[in-house]
Amino acid sequence: MTDYDIRPPGRKCSATGADLVPGAICHSVLVEREGKLVRLDFSEAGWTGQPEGTLGSWKCIVPAPASTRREPLDAAALLRCFEQLVEEGLPEREGLRYVLALLLVKKRRLRIEGSRTSADGDYLQLSGLQGEGAWEVRDLNPTDAEVDQWQQELNAHLASEWH
Repeated sequence: MTDYDIRPPGRKCSATGADLVPGAICHSVLVEREGKLVRLDFSEAGWTGQPEGTLGSWKCIVPAPASTRREPLDAAALLRCFEQLVEEGLPEREGLRYVLALLLVKKRRLRIEGSRTSADGDYLQLSGLQGEGAWEVRDLNPTDAEVDQWQQELNAHLASEWH
């Protein structure tokens, strides 16, 4: 007996190009193309019967997309990353420091002790809940677009530095 590795249903109807909707009926066939087994999937609207050369066919339900499981962020690792970013002090990473500081406040690992204003802007004064240092992060009052950009940069930074 031979085992075949057949991929799960595709995302598009092979006849119409329309999206295959999760929960809908899908007609699937195996055909041979250039010496390889190829799976073709059809929506109800796109199904006109088995194509010529069909080796096998079946009906199935289009599955819901698999959700990607995110690992919870480790607060201790995030704090180490924050400390490293503060120590580096690079102006181009100011947004990362700000977003990370707010994330650590949300995770109850840092607390906002106060704020101060100087000629170059407002600053949040932060300390760790377990006695870690005193830090200042410029309060950037970012737009939603800036926060999204910094979150993406932070995700990339964490992926490269801490995993």
